[in-house]
Amino acid sequence: MRFIYSIVIGAGLGAGSVFLHASVVPFGLILVLISTLVGIWSIGRMWGGRLLRITAAIAWTVVVLRAGFPGINDEYLISGSAIGVSLMNMGFLALVIAILLPA
Repeated sequence: MRFIYSIVIGAGLGAGSVFLHASVVPFGLILVLISTLVGIWSIGRMWGGRLLRITAAIAWTVVVLRAGFPGINDEYLISGSAIGVSLMNMGFLALVIAILLPA
């Protein structure tokens, strides 16, 4: 059950990141990165497992990368602007840091 919860929390953090990263530049991006780092880290803190953090990070990555590809009508949820590229690059860095931090 914890495994499923970590997938749901990771996907929820990813969806929140997609929708909020460009809201109030640059504060939306900073808020998203901090919440991603703290959210993924807290999964390991609450349930005690690096595997659960990795699972949530994979779910976050799947959601964010899917939002960067064009949809049915060629719309992008994450544009190729500096904010969108920063979300993908610094978000992945935040995930790595959250996984490597001790619980």
